[in-house]
Amino acid sequence: MYRVAVVGGGIAGLAAAVRLRDLGPAGIDITVYEQSTVPGGKLCTGELAGAVTELGAEAFLADDPAGGDSAAVRLAHRVGLGADLVHPATVPAAIAVAGGLLPIPAGTLLGVPSDPAALPPLAHPDLARDADRGPLLAPGADVAVGELVRRRLGDEVVDRLVDPMLGGVYAGRADRLSLAATMPGLATAAREHGTLVGAVRAARAAAPRPPGRPVFTTVAGGLSRLVNAAAAASAARLRLGRPVRELARSGRGWRLVLGPAPAPEVVEADAVVLAVPARSAARLLAGVDGAAAAAVGALDYASVALVAVALPAGTVLPDLSGFLVPAGEGTVVKAATFLGRKWPHLRRPDAPVIVRASAGRHGDERQLQVADDDLAATMHRELSALLPIPLPAALDTRVRRWGGALPQYVPGHPDRVAAVRAAVAAHPGLALAGAGYDGVGIPICVRSGETAADEVLKTLGDWTP
Repeated sequence: MYRVAVVGGGIAGLAAAVRLRDLGPAGIDITVYEQSTVPGGKLCTGELAGAVTELGAEAFLADDPAGGDSAAVRLAHRVGLGADLVHPATVPAAIAVAGGLLPIPAGTLLGVPSDPAALPPLAHPDLARDADRGPLLAPGADVAVGELVRRRLGDEVVDRLVDPMLGGVYAGRADRLSLAATMPGLATAAREHGTLVGAVRAARAAAPRPPGRPVFTTVAGGLSRLVNAAAAASAARLRLGRPVRELARSGRGWRLVLGPAPAPEVVEADAVVLAVPARSAARLLAGVDGAAAAAVGALDYASVALVAVALPAGTVLPDLSGFLVPAGEGTVVKAATFLGRKWPHLRRPDAPVIVRASAGRHGDERQLQVADDDLAATMHRELSALLPIPLPAALDTRVRRWGGALPQYVPGHPDRVAAVRAAVAAHPGLALAGAGYDGVGIPICVRSGETAADEVLKTLGDWTP
């Protein structure tokens, strides 16, 4: 019987476990080790004033960039939740600028416009800069998103549109985030086109969306249902509250040391999938490959906090799905979502009105270093100031902090990951998975876990049990 250890019970690790069960040899023994007392990682559904509310990730992309359903949609169908996928309403979102809520223009890639004429009054691009002087990027080159957009369209487009869009997804800053890692389609187009506007148009044309096709989807009843269904479908043993502290070679397999130092537990495995954040992976890799461990450990992360506020039924909100706030506005709130406006399946006349707001930008974590009650009060006060009508007092509030939750991909990230994976490939039966390498978002994490499972299965197929 082959034994495979999956270290990390987030969605990447659980997707790896399902893939191992589906494609692995008969009788394969799969164990998922998770240091938390519950699986799922940043997929965490809770309750607020009697209403189901996501306290972590809220939704996922419906389509794969290469076409067809995303990996997360395929996983949902695999684990029996295909009929429970729901989609958001076609309600616009806005950006809070200078005391007003201005619509986010259509036709952008994370805020980089394909039609600069549609941006005012939100931003006024300097189109004279975007002259065609040959390809924007050399083959294999990478650049910070902010650097490229500032050079071609000016500061206002970055500060008022691109930076808040990237901040909402990555909790990072446009001037530090890699174009190749955050917008690979645009990076590819930039190596062929001489204007940024032309590159955005080409990137959008390369990934067309059928009319009426929703961009996002989620699971009715909460994303924790996807977590639990994936855990069940994998038929893996879940060892919760059992952090893995050491990893080392043991003959042709692996030895893992877990549990508290005074009472360690040693387990053996034929293969290991490391589906944990980069710093935890680096600590475990230190006893296997020092160079790979150093490269993985260099990845930085941003911390965020989510504050969900339940307001009395009938509270009037703008006809928006939510809004983003540029860093230059000086607020702790960086984004807000009006859940009932965005998700039709959550609407009930007698239900509380839920607003979910986020805080935390890379390099400015001091905003989060306050007590939960103080953070919630600040967020409520700022939301009231940003909206046309002040909010009533909250019926209930939940604060969920995610320390070191979102990886920061600096320029050159894809090349560094390729080098790390090449180094890890020299150790058969070991693979990496997770947002730290391949990108944020549930579909990318699912695909990362599945790819890691495929890698270790190749080695199992060559070995004699």
